Amino acid sequence: MGKIIAIANQKGGVGKTTTTINLAAALGVLEQKVLLIDADPQANATSGLGIDVESVTDGTYQLLEHTTSARKAILKTNSPNVDIIPAHIDLVAIEIELVDKDHREYMLKQAIREVQDDYDYIVIDCAPSLGLITLNALTAADAVIIPIQCEYYALEGLGKLLNTIKSVQKVHNPELDIEGLLLTMYDSRLRLSNQVVAEVKKHFHNMVFKTIIQRNIRLGEAPSYGESIIAYDATSRGAVNYINLAHEILKKNVNNGESSKKASIR
Repeated sequence: MGKIIAIANQKGGVGKTTTTINLAAALGVLEQKVLLIDADPQANATSGLGIDVESVTDGTYQLLEHTTSARKAILKTNSPNVDIIPAHIDLVAIEIELVDKDHREYMLKQAIREVQDDYDYIVIDCAPSLGLITLNALTAADAVIIPIQCEYYALEGLGKLLNTIKSVQKVHNPELDIEGLLLTMYDSRLRLSNQVVAEVKKHFHNMVFKTIIQRNIRLGEAPSYGESIIAYDATSRGAVNYINLAHEILKKNVNNGESSKKASIR
Protein backbone atom coordinates (compact mmCIF):
# COMPACT_ATOMS: atom_id res chain seq x y z
CA MET A 1 0.00 0.00 0.00
CA GLY A 2 1.44 3.37 -1.05
CA LYS A 3 2.57 5.80 1.63
CA ILE A 4 0.64 9.08 1.45
CA ILE A 5 2.66 12.22 2.23
CA ALA A 6 1.09 15.68 2.43
CA ILE A 7 3.35 18.69 1.84
CA ALA A 8 1.81 21.38 4.06
CA ASN A 9 2.38 24.83 5.50
CA GLN A 10 -0.25 27.56 5.68
CA LYS A 11 2.41 30.15 4.78
CA GLY A 12 2.76 30.82 1.07
CA GLY A 13 6.11 30.95 -0.71
CA VAL A 14 7.91 28.38 1.42
CA GLY A 15 8.55 25.88 -1.37
CA LYS A 16 5.56 23.52 -1.00
CA THR A 17 4.82 23.09 -4.70
CA THR A 18 8.51 23.07 -5.65
CA THR A 19 9.04 20.31 -3.09
CA THR A 20 5.97 18.33 -4.19
CA ILE A 21 6.94 18.34 -7.88
CA ASN A 22 10.62 17.65 -7.38
CA LEU A 23 10.30 15.10 -4.58
CA ALA A 24 7.79 13.19 -6.75
CA ALA A 25 10.19 13.39 -9.72
CA ALA A 26 13.18 12.32 -7.60
CA LEU A 27 11.29 9.34 -6.17
CA GLY A 28 10.24 8.43 -9.71
CA VAL A 29 13.84 8.50 -10.94
CA LEU A 30 14.71 6.21 -8.01
CA GLU A 31 12.20 3.71 -9.46
CA GLN A 32 9.33 4.40 -7.09
CA LYS A 33 5.86 4.61 -8.59
CA VAL A 34 4.44 7.99 -7.55
CA LEU A 35 1.05 9.70 -7.71
CA LEU A 36 1.04 13.48 -7.21
CA ILE A 37 -2.28 14.97 -6.09
CA ASP A 38 -2.63 18.70 -6.69
CA ALA A 39 -4.83 19.92 -3.83
CA ASP A 40 -4.08 23.63 -4.31
CA PRO A 41 -6.59 25.76 -6.30
CA GLN A 42 -3.64 27.68 -7.77
CA ALA A 43 -2.85 24.43 -9.67
CA ASN A 44 0.86 25.23 -9.84
CA ALA A 45 1.90 21.59 -9.46
CA THR A 46 -0.31 20.75 -12.43
CA SER A 47 1.17 23.43 -14.72
CA GLY A 48 4.63 22.78 -13.27
CA LEU A 49 4.53 19.27 -14.73
CA GLY A 50 3.51 20.53 -18.16
CA ILE A 51 -0.25 19.97 -18.00
CA ASP A 52 -2.60 22.62 -19.40
CA VAL A 53 -4.72 23.62 -16.40
CA GLU A 54 -7.58 24.88 -18.60
CA SER A 55 -7.94 21.45 -20.19
CA VAL A 56 -8.54 19.69 -16.86
CA THR A 57 -12.04 18.17 -16.75
CA ASP A 58 -11.49 15.46 -14.14
CA GLY A 59 -9.32 16.56 -11.23
CA THR A 60 -9.15 17.10 -7.49
CA TYR A 61 -12.37 19.14 -7.48
CA GLN A 62 -14.41 16.35 -9.09
CA LEU A 63 -12.67 13.83 -6.86
CA LEU A 64 -13.65 15.66 -3.67
CA GLU A 65 -17.25 16.08 -4.76
CA HIS A 66 -17.28 12.41 -5.81
CA THR A 67 -18.39 13.03 -9.41
CA THR A 68 -15.35 11.18 -10.77
CA SER A 69 -13.13 8.35 -9.59
CA ALA A 70 -9.44 8.60 -8.78
CA ARG A 71 -8.65 6.22 -11.64
CA LYS A 72 -10.46 8.44 -14.15
CA ALA A 73 -8.77 11.60 -12.84
CA ILE A 74 -5.21 10.28 -13.14
CA LEU A 75 -3.03 11.64 -15.94
CA LYS A 76 0.43 10.53 -17.03
CA THR A 77 3.25 13.09 -16.80
CA ASN A 78 6.52 13.34 -18.70
CA SER A 79 8.35 12.62 -15.46
CA PRO A 80 9.34 8.92 -15.22
CA ASN A 81 7.06 6.86 -12.93
CA VAL A 82 5.02 9.95 -11.92
CA ASP A 83 1.25 10.28 -12.47
CA ILE A 84 -0.88 13.22 -11.37
CA ILE A 85 -4.42 14.03 -10.31
CA PRO A 86 -4.51 17.63 -11.57
CA ALA A 87 -6.22 20.72 -10.18
CA HIS A 88 -8.12 23.62 -11.68
CA ILE A 89 -9.09 27.01 -10.23
CA ASP A 90 -12.62 25.66 -9.65
CA LEU A 91 -11.17 23.69 -6.73
CA VAL A 92 -11.52 26.88 -4.69
CA ALA A 93 -15.30 26.33 -4.58
CA ILE A 94 -15.02 22.96 -2.82
CA GLU A 95 -14.52 24.59 0.60
CA ILE A 96 -18.07 26.00 0.40
CA GLU A 97 -19.65 22.98 -1.28
CA LEU A 98 -18.40 20.47 1.29
CA VAL A 99 -19.12 22.53 4.39
CA ASP A 100 -22.51 20.94 5.15
CA LYS A 101 -21.63 17.41 3.98
CA ASP A 102 -21.30 14.47 6.36
CA HIS A 103 -17.73 13.17 6.78
CA ARG A 104 -16.47 16.15 4.78
CA GLU A 105 -12.92 15.73 6.15
CA TYR A 106 -12.70 12.20 4.72
CA MET A 107 -13.66 12.88 1.08
CA LEU A 108 -10.10 12.65 -0.26
CA LYS A 109 -9.24 9.62 1.85
CA GLN A 110 -12.28 7.75 0.53
CA ALA A 111 -11.63 8.80 -3.06
CA ILE A 112 -8.01 7.66 -3.31
CA ARG A 113 -8.43 4.36 -1.51
CA GLU A 114 -9.03 2.54 -4.83
CA VAL A 115 -5.61 3.52 -6.24
CA GLN A 116 -3.44 3.46 -3.12
CA ASP A 117 -2.14 -0.03 -3.84
CA ASP A 118 -1.02 1.02 -7.34
CA TYR A 119 1.70 3.36 -6.03
CA ASP A 120 4.72 3.34 -3.71
CA TYR A 121 4.16 6.98 -2.75
CA ILE A 122 1.26 9.42 -3.06
CA VAL A 123 2.40 13.03 -2.60
CA ILE A 124 -0.19 15.77 -1.98
CA ASP A 125 0.50 19.45 -2.69
CA CYS A 126 -1.58 21.37 -0.14
CA ALA A 127 -3.01 24.88 -0.42
CA PRO A 128 -1.33 27.68 1.62
CA SER A 129 -4.12 27.62 4.20
CA LEU A 130 -5.51 25.42 6.95
CA GLY A 131 -8.93 25.13 5.30
CA LEU A 132 -11.06 22.12 4.44
CA ILE A 133 -8.93 21.02 1.46
CA THR A 134 -5.78 20.89 3.58
CA LEU A 135 -7.73 19.14 6.35
CA ASN A 136 -8.78 16.50 3.79
CA ALA A 137 -5.14 16.03 2.79
CA LEU A 138 -3.97 15.64 6.41
CA THR A 139 -6.81 13.22 7.16
CA ALA A 140 -5.87 11.10 4.12
CA ALA A 141 -2.11 11.22 4.75
CA ASP A 142 0.18 8.82 6.59
CA ALA A 143 2.70 11.63 7.12
CA VAL A 144 3.31 15.31 6.53
CA ILE A 145 6.40 17.18 5.34
CA ILE A 146 6.56 20.81 6.47
CA PRO A 147 8.75 23.08 4.30
CA ILE A 148 10.27 26.01 6.20
CA GLN A 149 12.09 28.76 4.32
CA CYS A 150 15.40 29.99 5.74
CA GLU A 151 14.16 33.57 6.07
CA TYR A 152 13.15 36.01 8.80
CA TYR A 153 9.57 34.84 9.38
CA ALA A 154 10.47 31.16 9.11
CA LEU A 155 8.84 29.99 12.34
CA GLU A 156 5.86 32.34 12.13
CA GLY A 157 2.67 30.29 12.04
CA LEU A 158 4.47 26.99 12.58
CA GLY A 159 2.91 26.60 16.02
CA LYS A 160 -0.55 26.98 14.50
CA LEU A 161 0.21 24.30 11.90
CA LEU A 162 1.56 21.91 14.54
CA ASN A 163 -1.59 22.48 16.62
CA THR A 164 -3.70 21.67 13.54
CA ILE A 165 -1.70 18.46 13.04
CA LYS A 166 -2.21 17.56 16.72
CA SER A 167 -5.95 18.18 16.32
CA VAL A 168 -6.10 16.00 13.19
CA GLN A 169 -4.19 13.25 15.04
CA LYS A 170 -6.66 13.45 17.90
CA VAL A 171 -9.92 13.64 15.95
CA HIS A 172 -9.55 12.46 12.34
CA ASN A 173 -6.32 10.56 11.78
CA PRO A 174 -4.46 9.10 14.78
CA GLU A 175 -1.89 7.53 12.42
CA LEU A 176 -0.69 10.86 11.01
CA ASP A 177 3.06 11.21 11.45
CA ILE A 178 5.44 14.09 10.87
CA GLU A 179 7.81 12.84 8.18
CA GLY A 180 10.04 15.84 8.79
CA LEU A 181 10.64 19.58 8.64
CA LEU A 182 12.36 20.57 5.41
CA LEU A 183 14.53 23.67 5.32
CA THR A 184 14.24 25.44 1.95
CA MET A 185 15.67 28.50 0.16
CA TYR A 186 18.94 28.19 2.07
CA ASP A 187 21.81 30.51 1.15
CA SER A 188 25.02 29.62 2.97
CA ARG A 189 26.39 33.15 2.41
CA LEU A 190 23.67 34.72 4.55
CA ARG A 191 24.05 34.80 8.31
CA LEU A 192 20.24 34.81 8.63
CA SER A 193 19.94 31.51 6.73
CA ASN A 194 22.44 29.88 9.07
CA GLN A 195 20.67 31.33 12.12
CA VAL A 196 17.31 29.91 10.95
CA VAL A 197 18.86 26.46 10.39
CA ALA A 198 20.39 26.53 13.88
CA GLU A 199 17.14 27.72 15.48
CA VAL A 200 14.96 25.09 13.78
CA LYS A 201 17.39 22.29 14.63
CA LYS A 202 17.61 23.49 18.26
CA HIS A 203 13.81 23.35 18.66
CA PHE A 204 12.97 20.27 16.60
CA HIS A 205 16.12 18.10 16.68
CA ASN A 206 15.73 14.87 14.70
CA MET A 207 12.40 15.99 13.20
CA VAL A 208 14.45 18.12 10.75
CA PHE A 209 15.62 16.51 7.50
CA LYS A 210 19.40 16.35 7.07
CA THR A 211 18.90 17.46 3.46
CA ILE A 212 18.56 21.23 3.06
CA ILE A 213 17.16 22.70 -0.17
CA GLN A 214 19.51 25.45 -1.30
CA ARG A 215 18.42 28.59 -3.12
CA ASN A 216 18.89 27.81 -6.81
CA ILE A 217 17.97 29.78 -9.95
CA ARG A 218 17.36 26.61 -11.97
CA LEU A 219 14.72 25.50 -9.45
CA GLY A 220 12.81 28.71 -10.13
CA GLU A 221 13.12 28.35 -13.90
CA ALA A 222 12.00 24.73 -14.27
CA PRO A 223 8.20 25.20 -13.71
CA SER A 224 7.95 27.73 -16.54
CA TYR A 225 9.06 24.94 -18.88
CA GLY A 226 6.57 22.49 -17.36
CA GLU A 227 9.37 20.30 -16.05
CA SER A 228 10.74 19.08 -12.74
CA ILE A 229 14.27 20.17 -11.84
CA ILE A 230 15.41 16.59 -12.58
CA ALA A 231 14.24 16.89 -16.21
CA TYR A 232 15.24 20.54 -16.60
CA ASP A 233 18.78 20.32 -15.23
CA ALA A 234 19.74 17.05 -13.57
CA THR A 235 23.20 18.36 -12.65
CA SER A 236 21.94 21.48 -10.84
CA ARG A 237 22.24 21.94 -7.10
CA GLY A 238 18.44 21.83 -6.80
CA ALA A 239 18.23 18.45 -8.53
CA VAL A 240 20.96 17.02 -6.30
CA ASN A 241 19.17 18.35 -3.19
CA TYR A 242 15.86 16.71 -4.10
CA ILE A 243 17.50 13.40 -5.07
CA ASN A 244 19.19 13.46 -1.65
CA LEU A 245 15.84 14.18 0.03
CA ALA A 246 14.23 11.25 -1.81
CA HIS A 247 17.09 8.98 -0.70
CA GLU A 248 16.65 10.18 2.90
CA ILE A 249 12.91 9.45 2.83
CA LEU A 250 13.41 6.01 1.27
CA LYS A 251 16.08 5.12 3.81
CA LYS A 252 13.93 6.34 6.70
CA ASN A 253 10.93 4.32 5.56
CA VAL A 254 12.96 1.15 4.97
CA ASN A 255 14.57 1.49 8.41
CA ASN A 256 11.34 2.32 10.21
CA GLY A 257 9.14 -0.18 8.41
CA GLU A 258 5.50 -0.38 9.39
CA SER A 259 6.23 -0.03 13.11
CA SER A 260 7.76 3.46 12.95
CA LYS A 261 7.05 5.63 15.97
CA LYS A 262 5.24 8.86 15.27
CA ALA A 263 7.36 11.97 15.68
CA SER A 264 6.20 13.67 18.84
CA ILE A 265 5.14 17.30 18.81
CA ARG A 266 6.42 19.23 21.77
